[in-house]
Amino acid sequence: MQGLIVENISNLYQVKVENEIYETTARGKFKKEEITPVVGDMVDITVTDEKEKKAVIEKIYERRVYIKRPKLANITQIIFVVSSKDPKPDLLMLDKQLAFAEFVGVDAIIVLNKTDLDQKEEFRNIKQIYSKIGYTVILTDAKKRQGIDKLKDLLKNNINAFSGNSGVGKSTLINGIFNRDVTQEGEISKKNKRGKNTTTAIKLYEIDENTYIADTPGFSTFDISEIESKELYHYFKEFGQFEENCEFIGCTHIKEQNCGIKKAVENGEIDNARYESFCKIYQELKEKEERKW
Repeated sequence: MQGLIVENISNLYQVKVENEIYETTARGKFKKEEITPVVGDMVDITVTDEKEKKAVIEKIYERRVYIKRPKLANITQIIFVVSSKDPKPDLLMLDKQLAFAEFVGVDAIIVLNKTDLDQKEEFRNIKQIYSKIGYTVILTDAKKRQGIDKLKDLLKNNINAFSGNSGVGKSTLINGIFNRDVTQEGEISKKNKRGKNTTTAIKLYEIDENTYIADTPGFSTFDISEIESKELYHYFKEFGQFEENCEFIGCTHIKEQNCGIKKAVENGEIDNARYESFCKIYQELKEKEERKW
């Protein structure tokens, strides 16, 4: 039987086959092949005990998308949740995440949550920047359920992962979508205004048929070092149209003169803060590459 891995704790995998959930283990052959089943994998299973719903994973189908940390396969959309206030928006982290989504070929939606706490409404400027690039940006107040229905519509027929720093409201949003507590809500430390991690296992929650949400601990800290520094500009999607104006082949868009991307920043065609993020991420990737050698 073919099914979808919807949860993984240690070496046990919950596999959904139609409307049944089987608790499965993986065949030893996968270890020899150096492949481990992960949440989001489509697999074939053999039932060993129908009454107890026990089974064994026999085959892992080819993955369209694979994320190494946290281990997750075949997601089709990432929801990047940014807090408008408490904790303050981390746009460098958002830009890293968006570059990673472009790199793995997954659609991205930006959610600006806790808009009610941002009395200066600085979130409107953030929305304008990313909407202009071409990203879908939604404003939400998860506790009051504002924006929840619009977000829920965008999740349909996708395996969705929610990403963002702790305390930005991911669990509150997910609970709002289901209209019940399906995840343990994070509690923001009033002392340091930073979130405390509460999620411990990766799990797919089913909203509707063919529509899932992945609750993914550690997703805000995923490693983007798979991207080569010289290729990074490809994943800032507003940069592409200006590359042809660069004077030098192999332009890094950092120090060179007559760089089409830098000129676009000067002319206000590329947001300056986005370009600064690009430079910081480029430097970070470059330093990691140099340490390898």
